[in-house]
Amino acid sequence: MEKILRADSKIDFLIDTWLKHCVKLQDIQPNTIKAYRRDVKKFIKYVDQYYSKRTNKIQLARVNLSTLRSWIADEKKRELSNRSILRELSSVKSFYNWLNDHEGIDNSKIANFTGPKLKRRLPRPLTVKDTRDLIEHVKTHPKKSWLVARDVAVLILLYGCGLRISEALELRYNVVPLPDIIKIKGKGKKERLIPMLPIAIESLQNYLEMCPHKFKPNDHLFIGLRGKKLNPKIIQNVIATARVSLGLPLTVTPHALRHSFATHLLSAGGDLRTIQELLGHKSLSSTQIYTGVDQERLMAVFKKTHPRGH
Repeated sequence: MEKILRADSKIDFLIDTWLKHCVKLQDIQPNTIKAYRRDVKKFIKYVDQYYSKRTNKIQLARVNLSTLRSWIADEKKRELSNRSILRELSSVKSFYNWLNDHEGIDNSKIANFTGPKLKRRLPRPLTVKDTRDLIEHVKTHPKKSWLVARDVAVLILLYGCGLRISEALELRYNVVPLPDIIKIKGKGKKERLIPMLPIAIESLQNYLEMCPHKFKPNDHLFIGLRGKKLNPKIIQNVIATARVSLGLPLTVTPHALRHSFATHLLSAGGDLRTIQELLGHKSLSSTQIYTGVDQERLMAVFKKTHPRGH
């Protein structure tokens, strides 16, 4: 956890107090705290320059739409992407929300400011065949058999259960013997229940039977060669190697298997609410992006096969 030091200036002190609040009450990760601090200090520095004086609490309340638009224009001149600008704006909004709740600084202009539009990027799932080929290819990797079994078990969890790689690698040995339904703790410590496919249970059992290491109940289920928690880079490299061998695009990553899980479920008739629960999405809008993937695929097939498409 990043150590938050008491600064000299009143604004710095406000920032430090806000960050302490984030750490204590919102369980925000250290890297996010660092990004918050960096983003807000960068914004305050711009406000200093914009008004040609050191920013104080009164000035924070007076920041208006012209200031915000000028700040964003300046960021674009620095060739910052809209995605990065929106991330910075999110940090600034979080700071202002705290100022409103704890310091009586009400600035609705910032709270309601939407910032630049972001072109929504559709996930790039694998086809069912490419997913199958990927997993089968990993089975042929020339390394110790228990490590191959481990890699396959992880990939099947990502694709068969829609887990994030961080969720799969955080599983503990105390889930053994594996039930038909497993509880997963996802982002924001939100828990969800995931049905375990027979092939997922079988692949995990195969890995555990072959693994030479002994486990205690709270040990991580997926481990490296020396028995420590498996580094996600190992799985990333496994997929990258298979991707190159199979001639698959760069978009084939561990997270693409989660995308494939959702897209294939939707294509098979799964409803959005169920898929939302399985993925652990906070809002349905996050899940609805997969309808765009399905429609895009449908149009591609239509244009390729319809007589008037040629």
